Amino acid sequence: MLAGRLFEEIIKVGTLRVIDASGRLHEYGTSPGPVSTIRLHDKSLNWKIFLRPEMHIGEAYMNGKLTVEDGDIYDFLDLCGRNMARFESHWVARWSAKISRVLRYLHQYNPIGRAEKNVAHHYDLSGGLYDLFLDNDRQYSCAYFSGGNDSLEVAQDNKKRHIAAKLMLSAGQRILDIGSGWGGMGIYLAKVVPGTDVTGVTLSREQFTVSNERAADEGLRDRVRFKLQDYREESSRYDRIVSVGMFEHVGSGHYLEFFAKIRELLAEDGVMLLHSIGRMEPPGSTNPWLRKYIFPGGYTPALSETLQAIEKSGLWVTDIEILRLHYAETLKEWRRRFLNNREKVLEIYDERFFRMWDFYLAGCEMSFRHMNQMVFQIQIARRQDAVPLTRDYIGEWERQHTGIANRAA
Repeated sequence: MLAGRLFEEIIKVGTLRVIDASGRLHEYGTSPGPVSTIRLHDKSLNWKIFLRPEMHIGEAYMNGKLTVEDGDIYDFLDLCGRNMARFESHWVARWSAKISRVLRYLHQYNPIGRAEKNVAHHYDLSGGLYDLFLDNDRQYSCAYFSGGNDSLEVAQDNKKRHIAAKLMLSAGQRILDIGSGWGGMGIYLAKVVPGTDVTGVTLSREQFTVSNERAADEGLRDRVRFKLQDYREESSRYDRIVSVGMFEHVGSGHYLEFFAKIRELLAEDGVMLLHSIGRMEPPGSTNPWLRKYIFPGGYTPALSETLQAIEKSGLWVTDIEILRLHYAETLKEWRRRFLNNREKVLEIYDERFFRMWDFYLAGCEMSFRHMNQMVFQIQIARRQDAVPLTRDYIGEWERQHTGIANRAA
């Protein structure tokens, strides 16, 4: 079995059992760890998985050509994640990575217009879908778990408050939210500090409509507005800029453009907070299955390439925080809710879509739990004296503003 040669070399933690298309059972790995059994229903998967497992395992699962015989796809991907370091050193992975590096700028080419199409692929799906697994504020980014018993709702409130603290919000400030989603962050910032004025920009028509409706329902239309617009077309100056979960859609070839625009939009004494998924290793490329089916044009940056672009823009990095397992816990809860709402998902989309998103949520959790993904928050300013000398103000601001936005609701 050709794919078996690959499994034999990389499965060293736990045990993988594979039932091939002819019904024969093959076993790989004998050391302690998780055990998973998969069945291949198509003979061509034997060579497809060997040559490009990052693409063909996901495709086979979503198309029903690979099934999990005991447990579910989470268990199989957990086993794979624990052995991923060996796969990444294998010649098959190195060959695939080399090709991806050559094409990485083409894959991440996101000029105005194309960026909008890429965003629509994911964010203009049915709004009802996101209600089935996100928190009630539709926060579609890493939550901040300050305690072991935090619910998803509490952890997402923690995240918003933590970001607001780093922005040092005060009344009278003008705030720009780049990649404003369904409006939750912008509305929170306006409510937690009355007197702030918030503008959000998004490329998603669905999010644009929902966020403005939410602002109106909250009675905030006079100081919270959302625009269907590329951030590169914005021209006003802002005291504070926040961007959460949008930088992953910029593309490495556009980083200098992104930070040059930030410098242009940020007031002389202004502060920005950039919250993004990142990688804890040198620059690379996006998983091909994820790029094709979930986030076209997307890429999680290395800190090195991000900081290099900030340096060239003439901006100051005033604080960096790395969130490691927070996103793994966020994704775990999203997937639990998604599976619990299986029948409702199938009322909106078909079985293939359900399997595709199950693979997406489980696989992304494994990338944060066992592999190279993390989240970084970078505080940025035009002047080095724009923020206090120590980080004490962050915790103090959070303590003073706990629950304020909820009370204002």
